[in-house]
Amino acid sequence: MRIPWLNIAAVAAAALAVAVIVGKNVEGRAAHHLLNVSYDPTRELYQDINPLFAAAYEKETGSSIAIKQSHGGSSYQARRVAQGEEPADVVTLGLPSDVEALHKRGLIPDGWSERLPNHSQPYHSTIVFVVRKGNPHGVRDWADLLKPGVEVILPDPKTSGNGKLAALAAWGAVVTRGGSEAEAREFLRALYDHAPFLVAAARAAGVAFSVERKGDVHVAWENEALRETETSKGELEIVYPTVSILAEPTVAVVDANAAKHSSAKQAQAYLQFLFTPEAQEIIAKDGYRPVDAQTLVRHARRLPAIDLFPIAAIARDWQDAQQKFFSENGIIDTVYTPKPRTE
Repeated sequence: MRIPWLNIAAVAAAALAVAVIVGKNVEGRAAHHLLNVSYDPTRELYQDINPLFAAAYEKETGSSIAIKQSHGGSSYQARRVAQGEEPADVVTLGLPSDVEALHKRGLIPDGWSERLPNHSQPYHSTIVFVVRKGNPHGVRDWADLLKPGVEVILPDPKTSGNGKLAALAAWGAVVTRGGSEAEAREFLRALYDHAPFLVAAARAAGVAFSVERKGDVHVAWENEALRETETSKGELEIVYPTVSILAEPTVAVVDANAAKHSSAKQAQAYLQFLFTPEAQEIIAKDGYRPVDAQTLVRHARRLPAIDLFPIAAIARDWQDAQQKFFSENGIIDTVYTPKPRTE
């Protein structure tokens, strides 16, 4: 008996609705709840990690827990937490300086970065390029982004961790190879001239490039580049430049909110779980560079060695970089004009 496609679609929609309702009910019945406010591309990562943590937590404590996720540009998310718009129990943000901004607002105590292993950095990443099949513009390194006719898709450095890191990586690609700061400034100015628009966050840039087919090169988080190329059915390719920045996404309990929610113990356990072998394996699978050396070795083919310079190569530390490059009248203000997407 043939079933009309309309009926199949209706059944599927009904099943999905039931699944959503069941999921909401399970979440609502959980004994504990956490809100993880994260940066833009980590949706899939925490969708994979959260059920593992919830199962491990319940096995160990006999108590259930549910984790909600919030995603957006890293700096934008930090501002929302600071302003009370996102009552995060934990933050898992793209840059240490975004977490430090919450410390400066009194939401996180002194010494916060030493409460977890590896200075509260459970994974690393970097900035790479995504190009179209066959790499028609021959993009191999940073200088190739300035070839005539090449359009570069990247997020706004004022709102996005990806945007900030792309700017820092481009700057460092000049000065760490003998170029002057004046030359680095002109390189950044030219790079933004090659951008047709600047979107607010990493995932929106990826959609514009890979789905809407805007631009010729996407300057992206490594994990986003891997996701885009692996789902493109051969239409996109990843290019590793000669040198790029060591990105250090950072996590922390937001103590002021956790105290209000009576969730401090659960929040700390959640972030500690990120350093376990199970979570490190998921981290690598999802395209982030795990801090566990053995896990990284197992995934070395997918996460190849690349010359990564630390933030200390271009600034005293992440806070100094924030002030030097992204504060009002900082370097970025002198080389770029906001280009919100209007089409």
